[in-house]
Amino acid sequence: MEFIYPQASLIAGVDEVGRGPLVGAVVTAAVILDPLRPIVGLADSKKLSEKRREALYLEITEKALCWSLGRAEPAEIDQLNILHATMLAMQRAVANLLISPEYVLIDGNRCPKLPMPAQAVIKGDGLVAEISAASIVAKVTRDREMAELDQLFPEYGFAKHKGYPTAFHLEKLSQLGATEHHRKSFAPVKRAIGF
Repeated sequence: MEFIYPQASLIAGVDEVGRGPLVGAVVTAAVILDPLRPIVGLADSKKLSEKRREALYLEITEKALCWSLGRAEPAEIDQLNILHATMLAMQRAVANLLISPEYVLIDGNRCPKLPMPAQAVIKGDGLVAEISAASIVAKVTRDREMAELDQLFPEYGFAKHKGYPTAFHLEKLSQLGATEHHRKSFAPVKRAIGF
């Protein structure tokens, strides 16, 4: 199915980062771009270097008409499950926008319940500039949080693997146990804490 851009002037793009990691919040961003201040080079955040993402993050947060973050913490993820926590974080990102969008485009295959029309766009972070911008803002935000967590728990290597279940992270989890920032409902963490 081909993506058809909606006929609306205030369009927010929404994306999430952090569904797969074993630690930290799932972070979402909502961005309404300013058509009069175009940003060159927007793309799926995963396809950009860290340096390029950081530069685009500064440009997006400066030039966008409006942007905001939403999140669901590890305790919420454990309580709701990762899908429902992600939907909640997306709702929070849209609700936190200071300008209410007329239409919302969401990366992926499902939309949270929102007070305005919305459409899910599969691979939207590569197709829709607003979603690309949201993916960059969410990724840079979460990566910075992982760097901060790395300062508190240097032995886990969070700055390197960003909380994803790498061999190193799993090894440290089994040696050291879980921190209070780990998602206790995720299988590798459950095993490490003996649930």
